[in-house]
Amino acid sequence: MTGRLENKNTLITGGESGIGLATARRFAAEGARVFIVGLDEGRLKDAASELGAGHGYAVADVTDEAAVESAVRAATTTLGGDLDVLFSNAGISGAIAGVTDYPSETFTRTLAVHVTGAFHMIKLSLPVMNDGGSIVITSSVVGLIGFGGLCGYIAAKHAQVGLMRAVATEVAPRRIRVNTLHPGPTSTAFQDEIEMAATGLAQQEAAAVFDDLMPLKRHADPEEIAAAVVYLAADESSFVTRTTLAVDGGLAG
Repeated sequence: MTGRLENKNTLITGGESGIGLATARRFAAEGARVFIVGLDEGRLKDAASELGAGHGYAVADVTDEAAVESAVRAATTTLGGDLDVLFSNAGISGAIAGVTDYPSETFTRTLAVHVTGAFHMIKLSLPVMNDGGSIVITSSVVGLIGFGGLCGYIAAKHAQVGLMRAVATEVAPRRIRVNTLHPGPTSTAFQDEIEMAATGLAQQEAAAVFDDLMPLKRHADPEEIAAAVVYLAADESSFVTRTTLAVDGGLAG
């Protein structure tokens, strides 16, 4: 029995930890050939080694167009052909501050990583993507709602939705689907840092505050988010495009 992503060449950014790594593992288990991109070479190397033969990695800052171009070229070389799936997942949290105190350079950097980074990945992957492929961008539940103290992150996550809708329209003639994924609070080190900074509490106490915001009253496991990425990448979602898929425990509902 073959996997749902059998022989699909996949490029994942932010692939060395959290949701990116969970997705890389799930994709490999579903039969995909996976190439991960990130900033931490040690973690990337360990993750690629865990995934096994036929997979690979590259170090690249997604805000650097030349570095992204090199990483995409390395991916097609390592995977032995054009791409079928791009999972644009790299991100940073930015600052926790009211808008009048929010550092301008942090705001700029946060948009650069999330929006310009996704733009670079899409721009440079599309020429080597097979017709009928899938692009998934990790936005966030806060790309659908908003609250104070995270203006850089929230603005970036909303902007990714606009980018997705524009690109999805352009590439529809090639049957390439483009969607944004909107996770709610997920049990990762990235989310822990946001919650502790936002609440000023220790990790478990901060997590409990965020649990209480959601109808399901718990965080997601990274593997639950990875399962949603598999759906958007697989042929079973062939009629799904320009969609904002919330996997958020009901937070945005």
